[in-house]
Amino acid sequence: MSIKVYYSSVSSFRTVKKQQQHIFDVLSSKKINYDAVDIAQDSTVKDSMRALVGDQTALPPQIFNGNNYCGDYKAFEDAIEDNALESFLKI
Repeated sequence: MSIKVYYSSVSSFRTVKKQQQHIFDVLSSKKINYDAVDIAQDSTVKDSMRALVGDQTALPPQIFNGNNYCGDYKAFEDAIEDNALESFLKI
């Protein structure tokens, strides 16, 4: 399975852009392969992400291992602080 990060290339929120970039930077620095899935390119992708999360109001970034939901940015940040990133990512 591969790590998928659902993100938005057109977010108007600076915080969301920083969160997304932080996730990409951390995964790249740890040489963890991931697929960045842009929900702004197709509304069905956004709907699919929300269905997988189980929250019809979920916003990016959202992280998955395959179709297994890992968590949002807050959970990602907590995993880094707890030195449990691999466990969080289910790898």
